[in-house]
Amino acid sequence: MTGTAAPRLQRRVALLGATGSIGRQTLAVADALPDRLEIVTMTARSDAPALAAAARGRSPRYLGLADPEADLTPLAGLGAGAGRGPDALIAAATHPEVDVVVVAVVGTAGLPPTLAALEAGKRVALATKEALVVGGHLVMAAARRAAAAVLPIDSEHSAILQCLRGAAPEEVEAILLTASGGRFVEVPLDRMERLTPPEALRHPTWRMGPKITIDSATLMNKGLEVIEARWLFDVSPSQVQVVVHRQSIVHSMVQFRDGAILAQLGCPDMRLPIQYALLYPERPESPWPRLDLMRAGALTFEAPNRERFPCLSLAYRAAEEGGSLPAVMSAANEEVVGLFLAGKIGFTDIPRRIGRVMDAHENQPSPSLDAVLRADAWARRAAREA
Repeated sequence: MTGTAAPRLQRRVALLGATGSIGRQTLAVADALPDRLEIVTMTARSDAPALAAAARGRSPRYLGLADPEADLTPLAGLGAGAGRGPDALIAAATHPEVDVVVVAVVGTAGLPPTLAALEAGKRVALATKEALVVGGHLVMAAARRAAAAVLPIDSEHSAILQCLRGAAPEEVEAILLTASGGRFVEVPLDRMERLTPPEALRHPTWRMGPKITIDSATLMNKGLEVIEARWLFDVSPSQVQVVVHRQSIVHSMVQFRDGAILAQLGCPDMRLPIQYALLYPERPESPWPRLDLMRAGALTFEAPNRERFPCLSLAYRAAEEGGSLPAVMSAANEEVVGLFLAGKIGFTDIPRRIGRVMDAHENQPSPSLDAVLRADAWARRAAREA
């Protein structure tokens, strides 16, 4: 058989959250695959010097800072348009030259640009859990209307996507979402009250930002991922099972109705799921580390301890009830984690405060974007005042 291979398309990328952990690793992926990926727009929260440093040598067309009070001066001279405030995220996400939008901004701020990107027909590579947690019904409806794809960057959801490739939805019996168990999986329960922020910030496997590291320690991170999976893969919350897997080698699994289980294994390295989301469904060669099964050692699996990790039960409750409750839970969690990191409350106060805020909320079914943002703002005030 003769002929030439089809040309490989270059993907033009909007990177929202370029100076964070996922943002930096996305830049590393783009640097490793310069013929496949081009960074067209970039944003950060407020650190203009860091954004300028990331932009140098990349020739972006637009740079944005989410903080409306941010100083744009360091971005001058880079040959790119610039803006600030929430509209800057939307401008970066909907730029006409962009094909795929990496959403890696913290919290609910990622929801409006995600919706704008989908409405503009862009593929979204989603690292911001809260966009689906607080507005999953809005995000997936926008994706359906525009026939645009929402692809996960989280290693667990990327693993599920890979295991589901080619499978019909009705063939899925359960999604097995793996969790490392975090920093305190074996700490005696009577010592949990006295845990400190420096202790909680030492994750056993991954190197992440402070908020997500605390969420891992409380297992709220896994609870948020349950809600993500419910929307991404159109399953019920009861079909998503959390499994503690301390080695972080199996990134997640899917059990099918015939009893078979497929798992995706790999090194704990976020660059592979980032590359997979950006270039899906292709698998080009990459320089990332390979897993050596002969050295991986034993792989263990166990059920999570709900008494030790009450945040997981709170997240399942929010997933089952739906409406505006997931937005309230997520916003309260952000505020309470901030209070813990500031030394103002104890570790076990985190789930207590979140639970009190959830109990005080009058749930709204199928909230609009404005209603979601109002619930978010109310929950933040309630969490601070609890």
